[in-house]
Amino acid sequence: MVRVTIWNEFRHERDNPEVAKVYPEGIHEALRQGLIPYGFDLKTATLDEPEHGLTEDVLRSTDVLIWWGHRSHDEVEDRIVERVQEQVLQGMGLIVLHSGHYSKIFKRLMGTSCMLKWREADEKERLWVVKPTHPIAAGLPESIELEREEMYGEFFDIPDPDELVLVSWFEGGEVFRSGCAYHRGQGKIFYFRPGHETYPTYYREPVLRVIANAIRWAAAERGAAPWYGNAKPLEAIRGKA
Repeated sequence: MVRVTIWNEFRHERDNPEVAKVYPEGIHEALRQGLIPYGFDLKTATLDEPEHGLTEDVLRSTDVLIWWGHRSHDEVEDRIVERVQEQVLQGMGLIVLHSGHYSKIFKRLMGTSCMLKWREADEKERLWVVKPTHPIAAGLPESIELEREEMYGEFFDIPDPDELVLVSWFEGGEVFRSGCAYHRGQGKIFYFRPGHETYPTYYREPVLRVIANAIRWAAAERGAAPWYGNAKPLEAIRGKA
């Protein structure tokens, strides 16, 4: 069973009535409940827990970490970011949702500013599957329509994805790379755009399907682990005494 930790700031839901109405128990709990049918071992962690809920024991027992953050990126301690980064490089999967694009951990793993354009205008978003053969696209329709979402627009300052799975079109005319897959060290990373806190996006079955598919992809068995450091020759080297 794939072990998944869902991390959330859990700030908006506690002090913004509009968000609390949509996610009364928090975005992390909505995701946990929505992913139960997929058969994962699910637990949650939040910003205000000791060590942000991401202790060494928690991360060692996590196959895939889901990350949702927005207004409190700077409050995440650097030592915890380094801890998460090390686990990703060693093989833990990481799924970064929506405004987590500007989290410390995503920016560190991408090595760029991860800036973008945005607008809140209750506009329609259509996510097009542009790589239907990818495991993250399994079981999806040709496109996913969200009646209301926050707009994210290009240019999105990220490295070119190893694989681009989804692209969004917005009612106002913008497009955006919304499903970006990466490899870092032994770990797999997937950025998935939808999920503004005032919209019920994480109750939508196709959205949950994308996240569930991404979990399975990110947790899939890796290839051979690389060896580093000084190496003795396998064969005799000519001219060597």
